[in-house]
Amino acid sequence: MLPEITGVARIDLRDGDGAVVASIPNEPGKQGSVAVYQYLAQQGGVLDAQVAAIGLALFAEHVPDAQARPGAHPNVDRLLAIAYGAPPLHLAIVAA
Repeated sequence: MLPEITGVARIDLRDGDGAVVASIPNEPGKQGSVAVYQYLAQQGGVLDAQVAAIGLALFAEHVPDAQARPGAHPNVDRLLAIAYGAPPLHLAIVAA
């Protein structure tokens, strides 16, 4: 079961230099992604290939559509990229 997302304003994704490269706001249409990425952040805070594979398993029903329509599911696209060798990102939960 995924953790509750009440109290989460957003999830920030940072590159190796600490720059925010993406944010997932806790708003309608993004709350599933916030829950998954919060869970991934709780696995150690680094989104690497191993953690991305966990995220892809959680997003299972969206993965085929993301692969068929790049850009339609950017939060799944990011996991796919990292699973296939893109640099890891650091995940930060930003409290509301």
